[in-house]
Amino acid sequence: MNNPMLMEGRVIMVTGAGQGIGLALSRQLLDLGAKVAGVDMNADTLNGVASDLGEGFLALPGSVTDVNFAAEAVSRTVEHFGSLNGLINNAGITRPAMIDKMSIEAWQSVIDVNLSGSVYFMQAVGRHMLAEAKAGNKEPGAIVNIASDAGRRGSLGQINYASAKAGIFGATMTAAREWAKFNIRCNAVCFGVVATAMTETVRNDERFADNYLAQIPLGRWSSPEEVAKPVCFLLSDAASYITGQILSVNGGFTIAM
Repeated sequence: MNNPMLMEGRVIMVTGAGQGIGLALSRQLLDLGAKVAGVDMNADTLNGVASDLGEGFLALPGSVTDVNFAAEAVSRTVEHFGSLNGLINNAGITRPAMIDKMSIEAWQSVIDVNLSGSVYFMQAVGRHMLAEAKAGNKEPGAIVNIASDAGRRGSLGQINYASAKAGIFGATMTAAREWAKFNIRCNAVCFGVVATAMTETVRNDERFADNYLAQIPLGRWSSPEEVAKPVCFLLSDAASYITGQILSVNGGFTIAM
Protein backbone atom coordinates (compact mmCIF):
# COMPACT_ATOMS: atom_id res chain seq x y z
CA MET A 1 0.00 0.00 0.00
CA ASN A 2 1.31 3.45 -0.92
CA ASN A 3 1.94 5.89 1.93
CA PRO A 4 -0.37 8.89 1.25
CA MET A 5 1.88 11.13 3.34
CA LEU A 6 4.81 10.85 0.93
CA MET A 7 5.53 13.94 -1.18
CA GLU A 8 7.99 12.71 -3.78
CA GLY A 9 8.26 15.20 -6.63
CA ARG A 10 6.51 18.03 -4.79
CA VAL A 11 7.89 21.46 -3.99
CA ILE A 12 6.69 23.23 -0.85
CA MET A 13 7.38 26.83 0.16
CA VAL A 14 7.84 27.45 3.90
CA THR A 15 7.99 30.96 5.35
CA GLY A 16 9.90 31.54 8.56
CA ALA A 17 12.05 28.53 7.63
CA GLY A 18 15.23 29.60 9.40
CA GLN A 19 14.46 28.31 12.89
CA GLY A 20 11.92 26.78 15.24
CA ILE A 21 8.75 25.40 13.66
CA GLY A 22 9.74 26.48 10.16
CA LEU A 23 13.00 24.56 10.35
CA ALA A 24 11.21 21.48 11.74
CA LEU A 25 8.70 21.71 8.89
CA SER A 26 11.48 21.90 6.32
CA ARG A 27 13.22 18.84 7.74
CA GLN A 28 9.98 16.86 7.86
CA LEU A 29 9.07 17.77 4.29
CA LEU A 30 12.51 16.72 3.04
CA ASP A 31 12.16 13.42 4.92
CA LEU A 32 8.84 12.88 3.09
CA GLY A 33 10.54 13.38 -0.25
CA ALA A 34 9.60 16.98 -1.03
CA LYS A 35 11.84 19.85 -2.12
CA VAL A 36 11.61 22.98 0.05
CA ALA A 37 11.80 26.66 -0.81
CA GLY A 38 12.59 28.33 2.50
CA VAL A 39 11.81 32.00 3.15
CA ASP A 40 13.26 33.93 6.07
CA MET A 41 14.36 37.50 6.83
CA ASN A 42 17.70 36.41 8.30
CA ALA A 43 19.87 35.59 5.29
CA ASP A 44 22.80 34.26 7.33
CA THR A 45 20.60 31.88 9.30
CA LEU A 46 18.78 30.75 6.17
CA ASN A 47 21.97 30.14 4.24
CA GLY A 48 23.24 28.06 7.16
CA VAL A 49 20.06 25.99 7.01
CA ALA A 50 20.52 25.52 3.26
CA SER A 51 24.09 24.33 3.80
CA ASP A 52 22.90 21.86 6.43
CA LEU A 53 19.86 20.51 4.56
CA GLY A 54 21.45 20.18 1.13
CA GLU A 55 20.37 20.69 -2.46
CA GLY A 56 16.72 19.89 -1.75
CA PHE A 57 16.43 23.22 0.10
CA LEU A 58 16.39 26.57 -1.72
CA ALA A 59 17.16 29.63 0.44
CA LEU A 60 15.03 32.68 -0.34
CA PRO A 61 16.01 35.48 2.07
CA GLY A 62 13.56 38.35 2.28
CA SER A 63 10.64 39.84 4.17
CA VAL A 64 7.12 38.42 3.92
CA THR A 65 5.86 42.00 4.31
CA ASP A 66 7.17 42.81 0.81
CA VAL A 67 4.45 41.94 -1.71
CA ASN A 68 6.93 42.16 -4.58
CA PHE A 69 9.25 39.70 -2.85
CA ALA A 70 6.36 37.23 -2.53
CA ALA A 71 5.93 37.18 -6.31
CA GLU A 72 9.70 36.98 -6.79
CA ALA A 73 9.98 34.05 -4.38
CA VAL A 74 7.41 32.11 -6.39
CA SER A 75 9.19 32.85 -9.68
CA ARG A 76 12.59 31.84 -8.29
CA THR A 77 11.18 28.62 -6.84
CA VAL A 78 9.56 27.57 -10.11
CA GLU A 79 12.69 28.49 -12.03
CA HIS A 80 14.91 26.48 -9.66
CA PHE A 81 12.76 23.39 -9.02
CA GLY A 82 10.42 23.47 -12.02
CA SER A 83 7.21 23.56 -9.98
CA LEU A 84 5.54 24.73 -6.76
CA ASN A 85 2.90 22.53 -5.15
CA GLY A 86 2.38 23.85 -1.64
CA LEU A 87 2.74 26.72 0.81
CA ILE A 88 3.07 26.84 4.58
CA ASN A 89 2.58 30.35 5.95
CA ASN A 90 4.58 30.03 9.14
CA ALA A 91 6.48 33.34 9.53
CA GLY A 92 5.45 35.24 12.64
CA ILE A 93 6.57 37.70 15.29
CA THR A 94 5.28 38.90 18.65
CA ARG A 95 5.42 42.41 20.15
CA PRO A 96 3.60 42.08 23.51
CA ALA A 97 1.96 44.97 25.36
CA MET A 98 -1.34 45.53 27.12
CA ILE A 99 -3.96 47.21 24.95
CA ASP A 100 -3.71 50.64 26.57
CA LYS A 101 0.09 50.61 26.32
CA MET A 102 0.55 49.16 22.84
CA SER A 103 2.25 51.43 20.33
CA ILE A 104 1.01 51.79 16.77
CA GLU A 105 4.38 50.41 15.64
CA ALA A 106 3.96 47.25 17.75
CA TRP A 107 0.42 46.79 16.43
CA GLN A 108 1.30 47.34 12.78
CA SER A 109 4.48 45.26 12.68
CA VAL A 110 2.68 42.15 13.94
CA ILE A 111 -0.28 42.66 11.58
CA ASP A 112 2.15 43.21 8.68
CA VAL A 113 4.11 39.99 9.27
CA ASN A 114 1.52 37.58 10.65
CA LEU A 115 -1.54 38.57 8.62
CA SER A 116 -0.64 40.70 5.62
CA GLY A 117 2.50 38.68 4.91
CA SER A 118 0.48 35.47 4.90
CA VAL A 119 -2.05 36.96 2.49
CA TYR A 120 0.71 38.22 0.18
CA PHE A 121 2.16 34.73 -0.09
CA MET A 122 -1.26 33.10 -0.42
CA GLN A 123 -1.95 35.47 -3.29
CA ALA A 124 1.38 34.92 -5.05
CA VAL A 125 1.37 31.14 -4.66
CA GLY A 126 -2.37 31.00 -5.38
CA ARG A 127 -1.89 32.76 -8.70
CA HIS A 128 0.67 30.15 -9.71
CA MET A 129 -1.64 27.30 -8.63
CA LEU A 130 -4.61 28.81 -10.49
CA ALA A 131 -2.54 29.03 -13.67
CA GLU A 132 -1.56 25.38 -13.21
CA ALA A 133 -5.18 24.34 -12.70
CA LYS A 134 -6.36 26.24 -15.77
CA ALA A 135 -3.58 24.61 -17.78
CA GLY A 136 -4.98 21.19 -16.90
CA ASN A 137 -3.05 20.22 -13.77
CA LYS A 138 -5.58 18.27 -11.71
CA GLU A 139 -3.51 18.62 -8.50
CA PRO A 140 -2.30 22.23 -8.48
CA GLY A 141 -1.47 22.27 -4.78
CA ALA A 142 -2.44 23.02 -1.19
CA ILE A 143 -1.88 25.76 1.39
CA VAL A 144 -1.61 25.57 5.17
CA ASN A 145 -1.68 28.73 7.28
CA ILE A 146 -0.30 28.63 10.81
CA ALA A 147 -2.78 30.17 13.21
CA SER A 148 -2.92 30.08 17.01
CA ASP A 149 -5.17 29.54 20.01
CA ALA A 150 -4.65 33.27 20.61
CA GLY A 151 -6.92 33.92 17.63
CA ARG A 152 -9.68 31.75 19.08
CA ARG A 153 -9.59 32.88 22.72
CA GLY A 154 -7.66 36.14 22.83
CA SER A 155 -4.34 36.51 24.61
CA LEU A 156 -3.43 38.86 27.44
CA GLY A 157 -0.95 41.46 26.23
CA GLN A 158 -1.20 40.40 22.60
CA ILE A 159 -4.13 42.13 20.92
CA ASN A 160 -1.96 42.52 17.81
CA TYR A 161 -1.02 38.83 17.62
CA ALA A 162 -4.51 37.56 18.51
CA SER A 163 -6.10 39.85 15.91
CA ALA A 164 -3.66 38.74 13.22
CA LYS A 165 -4.23 35.07 13.93
CA ALA A 166 -8.02 35.53 14.00
CA GLY A 167 -7.66 37.16 10.60
CA ILE A 168 -5.88 34.04 9.36
CA PHE A 169 -9.09 32.07 9.96
CA GLY A 170 -11.06 34.34 7.64
CA ALA A 171 -8.34 34.33 4.98
CA THR A 172 -8.11 30.53 5.10
CA MET A 173 -11.85 29.90 4.80
CA THR A 174 -12.24 32.47 2.03
CA ALA A 175 -9.41 30.96 -0.04
CA ALA A 176 -10.89 27.49 0.50
CA ARG A 177 -14.25 28.64 -0.89
CA GLU A 178 -12.83 30.57 -3.83
CA TRP A 179 -10.31 27.95 -4.95
CA ALA A 180 -12.06 24.63 -4.22
CA LYS A 181 -13.39 24.39 -7.79
CA PHE A 182 -9.77 24.40 -8.96
CA ASN A 183 -8.89 21.62 -6.46
CA ILE A 184 -6.69 24.01 -4.48
CA ARG A 185 -7.12 23.23 -0.79
CA CYS A 186 -6.51 25.72 2.04
CA ASN A 187 -6.52 24.87 5.73
CA ALA A 188 -5.13 26.32 8.96
CA VAL A 189 -3.50 24.80 12.02
CA CYS A 190 -3.93 26.26 15.50
CA PHE A 191 -0.98 25.70 17.79
CA GLY A 192 -0.87 26.27 21.50
CA VAL A 193 2.51 26.96 23.09
CA VAL A 194 5.30 25.26 21.15
CA ALA A 195 8.75 25.02 22.75
CA THR A 196 10.62 27.52 20.57
CA ALA A 197 12.77 30.58 21.17
CA MET A 198 9.71 32.81 20.59
CA THR A 199 7.86 31.25 23.55
CA GLU A 200 10.82 30.93 25.91
CA THR A 201 9.87 33.95 28.03
CA VAL A 202 6.29 32.80 28.71
CA ARG A 203 7.36 29.19 29.31
CA ASN A 204 9.87 30.37 31.91
CA ASP A 205 7.26 32.48 33.72
CA GLU A 206 6.15 30.07 36.46
CA ARG A 207 2.80 31.76 37.04
CA PHE A 208 1.88 31.64 33.36
CA ALA A 209 3.34 28.19 32.75
CA ASP A 210 1.62 26.51 35.70
CA ASN A 211 -1.76 28.00 34.85
CA TYR A 212 -1.48 27.21 31.14
CA LEU A 213 -0.21 23.65 31.59
CA ALA A 214 -3.08 22.95 33.98
CA GLN A 215 -5.47 23.62 31.07
CA ILE A 216 -3.75 21.19 28.69
CA PRO A 217 -5.08 17.63 29.14
CA LEU A 218 -1.83 16.18 27.77
CA GLY A 219 -0.01 18.28 30.38
CA ARG A 220 3.05 19.40 28.39
CA TRP A 221 4.34 21.78 25.74
CA SER A 222 4.67 20.50 22.19
CA SER A 223 7.93 20.41 20.27
CA PRO A 224 8.43 21.88 16.77
CA GLU A 225 8.93 18.37 15.40
CA GLU A 226 5.66 17.19 16.92
CA VAL A 227 3.53 19.97 15.42
CA ALA A 228 5.21 19.74 11.99
CA LYS A 229 3.64 16.35 11.26
CA PRO A 230 -0.06 17.38 11.17
CA VAL A 231 0.86 20.37 9.00
CA CYS A 232 2.48 18.03 6.49
CA PHE A 233 -0.58 15.78 6.70
CA LEU A 234 -2.78 18.65 5.49
CA LEU A 235 -0.50 19.16 2.48
CA SER A 236 -0.46 15.49 1.57
CA ASP A 237 -2.80 13.20 -0.36
CA ALA A 238 -3.96 11.85 3.00
CA ALA A 239 -5.94 15.11 3.37
CA SER A 240 -7.21 15.28 -0.23
CA TYR A 241 -10.85 15.82 0.89
CA ILE A 242 -10.10 18.39 3.59
CA THR A 243 -10.35 22.13 2.95
CA GLY A 244 -11.44 25.23 4.83
CA GLN A 245 -10.76 23.62 8.21
CA ILE A 246 -9.02 24.85 11.36
CA LEU A 247 -7.14 21.99 13.03
CA SER A 248 -6.19 22.37 16.69
CA VAL A 249 -2.78 20.92 17.56
CA ASN A 250 -2.59 21.95 21.20
CA GLY A 251 -2.71 18.92 23.49
CA GLY A 252 -6.43 19.36 24.08
CA PHE A 253 -6.28 23.00 25.24
CA THR A 254 -9.43 23.57 23.19
CA ILE A 255 -11.90 20.72 22.95
CA ALA A 256 -15.22 21.33 21.19
CA MET A 257 -17.65 19.74 18.76
